[in-house]
Order: sequence, then C-alpha cells, then structure tokens
Amino acid sequence: MANHSQFGFQDASSPIMEELVEFHDHALMVALAICSLVLYLLTLMLMEKLSSNTVDAQEVELIWTILPAIVLILLALPSLQILYMMDEIDEPDLTLKAIGHQWYWSYEYTDFKDLTFDSYMIPTTELPPGHFRLLEVDHRVVVPMESPIRIIVTADDVLHSWAVPSLGVKTDAIPGRLNQTSFITTRPGIFYGQCSEICGANHSYMPIVVESTPLTHFESWSSLLSS
Repeated sequence: MANHSQFGFQDASSPIMEELVEFHDHALMVALAICSLVLYLLTLMLMEKLSSNTVDAQEVELIWTILPAIVLILLALPSLQILYMMDEIDEPDLTLKAIGHQWYWSYEYTDFKDLTFDSYMIPTTELPPGHFRLLEVDHRVVVPMESPIRIIVTADDVLHSWAVPSLGVKTDAIPGRLNQTSFITTRPGIFYGQCSEICGANHSYMPIVVESTPLTHFESWSSLLSS
C-alpha cells in the first residue's frame, strides 16, 4: 500500500503491474534523453556556437523530423504490448463479479453456488487498533495466489471504478454494462484499493481489499463461507 512521502508506485504484486512499472521507467528514460538533448542545444545557442548555416541545414531538418518518429515508436511498441496483455483473458481459474453501489461493493463468486457478500468500509469508531483508517472492510475479496482471476465489473446505480493499484487493475463500473479484466497475484498478502470514479457524497468511503492466499487456504475459506 502507499506510504507517506512516497514518490513511486506501490510494490508490484502482479505481472501486469510489473510491466507497467517497467514501462514507466522506460518512458522516463526517453524523456530524460529528450530533455538532455534540448538542454544541450540551448546551451550551444546561448554560447553562440550555432551559426545560421547550421540552423538552416537540411541535415538538421531531417534529424528533427526522423527523431520524433523514432521516439514515438520507442514509446508505442511497449505500450501496445501492455495493452494487449491487459485485455487478454485466457481460461481463468476463478471468475469474480464486483457490483458497485452507493457506497459499498457486492461480490459474487460465479464458480460457486452461494458465495456472495457485501463489502462495507469499517467505520473509524469501530476500527480495531493497528488497522488502516478508511481502507479496512468487513468482508475482503479472497483469491488464490498465482491463479488467473477474471473480474466482471458493473454498477447498480451510478458510475464507479474498481481499482487496486498494486495489482495494476482499474475497471470502470457502469450501470447496465459488464466490463471485465484479469489479474494474477504473484505473492500472498493484502492489497488495498478504492473506488476511482467520483460517485457521490461518500465516494471516499467504499474501499476495496483483496487478500491473496495459497490455494488450500482459499478452498477452506470458500467452503466455510458457502456452508
């Protein structure tokens, strides 16, 4: 989860998020190279080391026409690859449906018969010591670790958005429409998210908590909740 004075992303806990962090670093390196080149040229101009012949040269015009195209290609190729990975959903081990309400989430495990529940934020006055304010819920989403998970997202009233930053997941919840995405958790843990679409007065009070556990623990949890 996010920490005070944090400037970077949360620790990646899914392959998609790892790719997004790498692409961010790649884009920053490209931006740094561009800024360095521009700063170098500005320095030459201020030192009057660029003549009018240099500025009007056809070779220079060719360079500043081709160079932006190369930069765009360097950014587009990894970006398109990540977009393809995010949209690819191939034989998930578990399908989960998330329904946004004002102001809580409902979850349905469609592979199980009666595994549904509502997830409300725990009020600050009822929060146990050591827990996170405005992030803890009464029922967490539990998923098996290292298993492909498909999540179907919709809304019952207004626009919402189901987002868990450390998993690289953000899907809009739209009334009357089913959006889907997928993720794989690479390690056990508890991952926090929040509704990322302004949905009314209590928009800040509908957090998301995903708990990644080994398969045996997930089976025990699902059996207990279904009974």
